[in-house]
Amino acid sequence: MTAVGAAAALLLVAGCSSGSDEGPVFPGQGENSTPGGPSRSGDAAQAPPAKGSVKVVDTVTEDLESPWGLAPLPGGDLLVSSRDEGTITRVDGDSGKKTVIGSVSGVEPAGEGGLMGLALSPSYASDRMVYAYFTTASDNRIARMRYDEKKPVGRQLGAPSTVLRGIPKGVNHNGGRIAFGPDKMLYAGTGETGDPDLAQDKTSLGGKILRMTPDGQPADGNPEADSVVYSYGHRNVQGLAWDKDKRLWAAEFGQDTWDELNLIEAGKNYGWPEVEGGANGDGEGEGGFTGPVAQWKTFEASPSGITWAEGSIWMAGLRGQKLWRIPLDGTDPVAKPEAFLSDEYGRLRTVESAGRGKLWLVTNETDGRGTPGEGDDRILRLEVK
Repeated sequence: MTAVGAAAALLLVAGCSSGSDEGPVFPGQGENSTPGGPSRSGDAAQAPPAKGSVKVVDTVTEDLESPWGLAPLPGGDLLVSSRDEGTITRVDGDSGKKTVIGSVSGVEPAGEGGLMGLALSPSYASDRMVYAYFTTASDNRIARMRYDEKKPVGRQLGAPSTVLRGIPKGVNHNGGRIAFGPDKMLYAGTGETGDPDLAQDKTSLGGKILRMTPDGQPADGNPEADSVVYSYGHRNVQGLAWDKDKRLWAAEFGQDTWDELNLIEAGKNYGWPEVEGGANGDGEGEGGFTGPVAQWKTFEASPSGITWAEGSIWMAGLRGQKLWRIPLDGTDPVAKPEAFLSDEYGRLRTVESAGRGKLWLVTNETDGRGTPGEGDDRILRLEVK
């Protein structure tokens, strides 16, 4: 595992939140270094401020059970998956009313597996297709289901039609995040199921970021024409987001040392299990592996969902119980990441942009590792800058 400079000092946190005990570091930089430097593709006039703010506007809904994936619907309502119950619930974006629209057949939750990521078809207005990533008796897979609001409540989801099967499953490290990119291709973050060798095995779908057509076929422009593998050398990817310039970012769980925020490029090897984190700030990492843009001690983050808003990547932390803001000028951080909502809402699983400086944030105290309190779990609406 690669050693890096000392972790940064206490972060000064703006807005309505509390700071972290120990800040993250940028690869190759000690606490006396200046983060960032010349941007490879940014515009200084458009760079976000070094300090941001977070305000909790309201609690959209409460009493969710093991929420995981979130898919905003046209009109402002939300679909949220329950990892352990295998159901999808519609949440009214104004009143918070919850309606279970159906169960996903074939889901077999165990450990970190179950019903996880959700995404809407790029043609949702016409096809009403909802995509889901979930664990079965034999594998992790991606399927799509038609959402028919005219059917009786509880039976509005059609039978799942498998798009991609054969993603390795395990008690841990099942990945689970799916999202459609600006290119209208479907991306998925997978885990290596606790078998690190899978991350470097290009014939395996474990420990990868996958890119495919909506029908599950290898997308044009993939590194290998007959493969859905887009990048490899990952431990457990649960965060995917695109910035304003259509660059793909991913959050990844480390083992004992470094959690990572990575800029993803086709065909690149992100190093696991040969390296964890990175020492160089040039994006190449050690031994030819691609290094992270930012990294955190595992107790500070354990990152799951990420999103892009207001010039920054926002990252939900599970073990760290923080919402991280990473302000970027192109591909370069303009300041050290800031921690918000520290220990205020417990474990944080998913964050999604709600547009116009707003975010949705999903807590995750009922996943078997948290300490649920009254009202857990909940979806919060945030105003950010």
